[in-house]
Amino acid sequence: MSAINEGPLLERRGFVRALLVDRGALMVVSGLGSATYDVAAAGDHPLNVYQWGGMGGTMMIGLGLALAQPTRPVVVITGDGDALMGLGSLATIAVQRPANLSIVVLDNGRYGETGMQASHTSGGVDLVGVAAACGFAESRMIDATGDVSGHMSAVRTLLHAGAGPVFVRARISCDEVPRVLPTRDGQAIRLGVERALRAESDASSR
Repeated sequence: MSAINEGPLLERRGFVRALLVDRGALMVVSGLGSATYDVAAAGDHPLNVYQWGGMGGTMMIGLGLALAQPTRPVVVITGDGDALMGLGSLATIAVQRPANLSIVVLDNGRYGETGMQASHTSGGVDLVGVAAACGFAESRMIDATGDVSGHMSAVRTLLHAGAGPVFVRARISCDEVPRVLPTRDGQAIRLGVERALRAESDASSR
């Protein structure tokens, strides 16, 4: 199978930061490792659901939250290794068809948490094609080709449009960036999300 990785690569930290500008009510579920560091670096937020383990389960956590909060946009930001480990999740998400759920895969073609071994995407596995074949409403790839700011604006619009499920493969560089570590306390993360949701509900009922 031939590799499909053409075009210049995005800088991962800047991409995630730009993705979460003016995020509003967006709930963010970050995959283990580098995706969580990138989301934390973009700014801690009570609606960030950081993952520290459970490789392969991040997309299903996002699906559960999207079904539980159908009026709120939910985005999963994770790596290609995590997405490949839970590839069947794409089929389940497509069948459930949550209009408010987006999956953004930061694809550097490596298993970053286990030693930077080449992942299947570096050998040509087309995650965009898989998501499209499963039945995602929108499935696209973004890299640093052409009008990057325009592409980013289009992706941010997709995250909030409520016309999902949406799948985005972001081709990122393998460059190491400093780790930004949010809390590892799962109970604290859960309680923080619950408090934020309760506060929003109380405010809207006044």
